[in-house]
Amino acid sequence: MNTEEYKKQFTTEDTPGWQAIDSQLDKLYGNAEPRHYPPLCGLHYMAGGTDPIDGASIYDSDHQTFHRHIVSYGMSELYYNAEKAGGEFSKWGFEFTFRLSPYKGDENDPLWAVQVMNNLARYVFSSGKWFEENHFIPANGPIRLDTETEITGFVFALDPELGKIETVHGELSFLQLVGITNTEVELLKLNPTTDAVKELITTLTQQNPLLITDLSRK
Repeated sequence: MNTEEYKKQFTTEDTPGWQAIDSQLDKLYGNAEPRHYPPLCGLHYMAGGTDPIDGASIYDSDHQTFHRHIVSYGMSELYYNAEKAGGEFSKWGFEFTFRLSPYKGDENDPLWAVQVMNNLARYVFSSGKWFEENHFIPANGPIRLDTETEITGFVFALDPELGKIETVHGELSFLQLVGITNTEVELLKLNPTTDAVKELITTLTQQNPLLITDLSRK
């Protein structure tokens, strides 16, 4: 889509990128209403807020086993921007997703997971470096603060159900954060290659096709 076609189809009030994410989620969840959370700090990033992510939606999923499915809004081009029409990638080219088994310490939605996404987003915005499939990041401690869990790092995989889409602003991958144990973190530190991460994800997928993070996993 070129700039002129874009201007004919959308107005400055439209949110084409946001709509593209919603459309993909609608294919998966139909009419199910997510619980949507605006920036946790109260202000949008462009308005001086501290959270780069403009919001996150949390779905209850019964696929494979009951879990929360969290999807970010803000790493891709969400709003009207004719200059970005037909680009190769939509802004950073991805949105974060995360699948979490219910945890006894979370009475309500696990908003700590949204803060993890915000922390990773701050790194991207400040460094100009982005995440891709088969990247690995140690959390230097439990991914859920002050929690007795062996999950102390993440690998990035393409979300098994949301995958990758083309938007009017360019390609958008749904990058899923997958929690890994301290043992797995240490093994990847010894061999932090794309192939090693890919091999670990393949192994995890055999028992856990949707790559749901379980804080009780040993």
